[in-house]
Amino acid sequence: MENMKLFCVSLGCDKNLVDTEKMLGLLGGTGFTFTDDEMEADVILVNTCCFIGDAKEESVNTILEMARLKEEGACRALIVTGCLAQRYKQEILDEIPEVDAILGTTSYEDVAGIVKQVLEGRGTTHLTSFHDLGELPDTKAARVVTTGGYYAFLKIAEGCDKRCTYCIIPYLRGPYRSVPIEELVEEASQLARDGVKELILVAQETTLYGKDIYGEKSLPRLLHELGKIPGIQWIRIQYCYPEEITDELIEAIRTEEKVCHYLDIPIQHASDRILKRMGRKTNRAELTERIGSLRRAVPDIALRTTLISGFPGETESDHEELMDFVNEMEFERLGVFTYSAEEDTPAYSYPDQVPQEVKEGRRDEIMELQQDIAFEHCENMVGQVLTVLIEGKVVDEPVYVGRTYMDAPNVDGMIFVSTDTVSRSGQAGNGVELMSGDFVRVKVTGAAEYDLIGEVCDESAQ
Repeated sequence: MENMKLFCVSLGCDKNLVDTEKMLGLLGGTGFTFTDDEMEADVILVNTCCFIGDAKEESVNTILEMARLKEEGACRALIVTGCLAQRYKQEILDEIPEVDAILGTTSYEDVAGIVKQVLEGRGTTHLTSFHDLGELPDTKAARVVTTGGYYAFLKIAEGCDKRCTYCIIPYLRGPYRSVPIEELVEEASQLARDGVKELILVAQETTLYGKDIYGEKSLPRLLHELGKIPGIQWIRIQYCYPEEITDELIEAIRTEEKVCHYLDIPIQHASDRILKRMGRKTNRAELTERIGSLRRAVPDIALRTTLISGFPGETESDHEELMDFVNEMEFERLGVFTYSAEEDTPAYSYPDQVPQEVKEGRRDEIMELQQDIAFEHCENMVGQVLTVLIEGKVVDEPVYVGRTYMDAPNVDGMIFVSTDTVSRSGQAGNGVELMSGDFVRVKVTGAAEYDLIGEVCDESAQ
């Protein structure tokens, strides 16, 4: 497969992106080079998502687009992987004959062998690879980091045991399986040697990490081990179920120097009645208590959450209760999805579905409230000095774009950093040349909706 060109499309969540990067590593190890021009690709790989309706539609449309390109371009093999492949294997086989091979969510480690078989013409029909959902894919595969080289996602577990009534993921990803600490430390160490400075811990649920293999929740232990790795400066935690957040985890966030004071807590709702219908294992009082504990222990913590509007049976009273909770908690970061009815989930068959326009109206009301909260948070940051991770530069301007500890990539805000005021010699007016991946100290001078504006006050924060 020497001199073969690969074009890859990775859809969906950052956990799926990790799978993509490992597949790229496996294929790169067999001689492939990567191209961003699908028309010149010998092999096209689509790693799909089907978490909600919009994601499913995007995945199907992407496969169909790549199937058309196969007829027009150089493509000799079209490979489909990921959640949509796991869920709709037969439909893809029946409806899209241009697809040469399909791999399930636990079989991406087979991608190099499958591609080789397709290119050698061994398969007269579709090739498939589907492993048991209780297996953990080979996590030791080399990775091709696609996020810029200075931050990377570290998937610490696969699958989920929660079985929320709206969620299809356990049926596609299997039960909860933690990756052993020593393997994660090895992977993270290699990422650090390759230049990664920020690790973002992801899983369907990070807070349960280790319970299946160590007999107890071990995320704090993992954080301490990752904190020892030279070169890693930030460790960010995502997807923490609130009922699983322990005092030990809060203490680890407070005391472990490299752990960002940031936590992603997907609560989904605040009405006890709706939470119960969702199959969530918490209630409003417990949510309030955990959030209070976090903020008392770590006063500068930035909390992100996600909500679902228009869940079946949600009344105007339930919606108002959620609005009241959002107003009370004042989350620094918040996103809202309208409920998506997914086949094969319990909620799909609930009789009291909420009309789409009502779902969207309630989503918009929550986001309008959150907008005011977020803008106030941003204005309150003016005058503070923060460490910023530089991610790029505004063309033809002495202004860089970066993130603070409060901002996860692609979902949160940014800070625009002027370098007009400082130079490497310490003289004003000449500007500073920064590189993506640099950490600098920045004084916040203004706010623009969800984003901040600042100026370099100390060139290095290494």
